[in-house]
Amino acid sequence: MSAERDPIPEGSCMSVFPRTAEFDGGRLVAVGGVAVTDLAERFGTPLYVVDRAELVGRMRAYREAFGPDVAVTYGGKALCVVGVLQTAAAEGLHLDVASGGELHTAARARFPMARVVLHGNNKAGEELRYAARLGVGRVVVDSLPELQRLAEVGKASDYTFDVLLRVTPGVRPDTHAYIATGQDDTKFGLTLSAGLAHEAVARALALDRVRLRGAHCHIGSQITMTAGFDAAADRMLSFLAEVRGEHGVELRELNLGGGLGIAYRDADVTLGIGEYAGAVKAAVARGAQAHGLAMPKLSVEPGRSIAGPAGLTLYRVGTVKHVPGMRTYVSVDGGMSDNLRPALYGARYTVCAAGEPVAAEAATAPVTVVGKHCETGDVLARDVWLPGDLAEGDLVAFAATGAYGYAMANNYNRVPRPAMVLVGEGRADLLVRRETLDDVVALDVVLSDGDHGC
Repeated sequence: MSAERDPIPEGSCMSVFPRTAEFDGGRLVAVGGVAVTDLAERFGTPLYVVDRAELVGRMRAYREAFGPDVAVTYGGKALCVVGVLQTAAAEGLHLDVASGGELHTAARARFPMARVVLHGNNKAGEELRYAARLGVGRVVVDSLPELQRLAEVGKASDYTFDVLLRVTPGVRPDTHAYIATGQDDTKFGLTLSAGLAHEAVARALALDRVRLRGAHCHIGSQITMTAGFDAAADRMLSFLAEVRGEHGVELRELNLGGGLGIAYRDADVTLGIGEYAGAVKAAVARGAQAHGLAMPKLSVEPGRSIAGPAGLTLYRVGTVKHVPGMRTYVSVDGGMSDNLRPALYGARYTVCAAGEPVAAEAATAPVTVVGKHCETGDVLARDVWLPGDLAEGDLVAFAATGAYGYAMANNYNRVPRPAMVLVGEGRADLLVRRETLDDVVALDVVLSDGDHGC
């Protein structure tokens, strides 16, 4: 089982890089037709690089696999920047956002609001008012108090919200605990086993300014087997049948969330987009037939599996420290401020040397790539094989960083966040400019003598 992607052969570090990546002797030399040395010189490092061919190709693969009757909804939290949302809109995708900031990014991108779905387990009143002003297509209700909040905002705004109820189906997928969301004990959603989902249906049907359209669930992220998706579909169709039996209402929309995993390293086994789509559609069809329901209007929300493989990160090597009898530390000019996932989840990545090819590539040796932050845990890749003569000024590249790299980026140690570029057909376009030191302190307030008692 492997994702439908590029023709680069499996079994080398090349297989998890974007489809336009070019290598020479195992060294990444270009992506999107642009030399990586040129990218580093023009835009600086660390640098997020997004391959347009991979990004668009995956969007199109999803639409082809699911067909015109399924709303393929880009999971914006994976990588939510204006240019990427513009691309998703142009490719006919829908969009899910999980905060007022992501919603504002969608508005800046002029994303069609009828195709926007607003998520969040604690939506503020101002976020809901903003959603009403923009005319968001769907709001996914996460709790009983939120239903009342929606009704109040709708009344004050003279706006009727079309809603889906986020149901927690009691499915625990095989993934990291921090990104599993379908089990009963979670902060997300209306727990099916505790009766909260059924109570929410009754309340929603009785409220003004709330129009119940269907149900939503999301069992987690980085899932690589179909069993969890099958179980979630079965329980959700059973729930829809129970709603029809208790309330005489057949809800016609079913959003099964996202969660398809990607390969970060060559040995990772994943589901292809087509295989995933086939399994989901078949499970929904079986459930609908078993419960005597019409086939619902289906939505899915892929994020990581669209943005992740499209991205890579370039770093420049600084200090190389050899600890005799222990290990070699290769420090780069970024770290946990531009990729928090290794520290947060223990995530592992494929790393390779990058830049112009050399006449005689040195033998590889195990090194640990670390960031520049004042944290022992600031380790980007432990015990990876890189050229033994790697030195200050050289470039290295991390594959599959398009999802949740920039999305989780921060200013720890007051380090500015990197730039991001979109590459394709020999051209590089800036998606996000590099932060400056002045940007980092822009919101700080300097105290006057009177303010601090001096």
